[in-house]
Amino acid sequence: MAQVEATTERIVAGGAEAVFDALADYKDTRAKLLPGHFSEYQVREGGDGEGTLVHWKLQATSKRIRDCLLEVTEPTDGQLVEKDRNSSMVTTWTVTPAGEGRSRVVVTSVWNGAGGIGGFFERTFAPKGLARIYDEVLANLAAEVEK
Repeated sequence: MAQVEATTERIVAGGAEAVFDALADYKDTRAKLLPGHFSEYQVREGGDGEGTLVHWKLQATSKRIRDCLLEVTEPTDGQLVEKDRNSSMVTTWTVTPAGEGRSRVVVTSVWNGAGGIGGFFERTFAPKGLARIYDEVLANLAAEVEK
């Protein structure tokens, strides 16, 4: 079983603190950022960064739907970590300054992939698919912050 990783990033016109606050706002803002691949969004505890417990279903492909129950932590400044209680998936959002009034947002998801031929296809195609989904989230984040 090999670890699978998907990473994408975007420069957003907005200060790092404002961008981070938008990402960490699971109560209001985060739901607006999620494209159609996400459904059944529900904040179960908290709602603002550290200590939040949030649920959603992620439909990565027509046949692959993940039921995610995510615990949110903030291990360092500018970083949100979402650990899925239902799988090995961990998604880390990192927001850093990128010049005057701009921020770099990097999102990385890692999980333990399947073995065998299925694992080969997962390692080959899943990172690209998940990166496309998170590209949409980051585009929505940029539009929200740049309002």
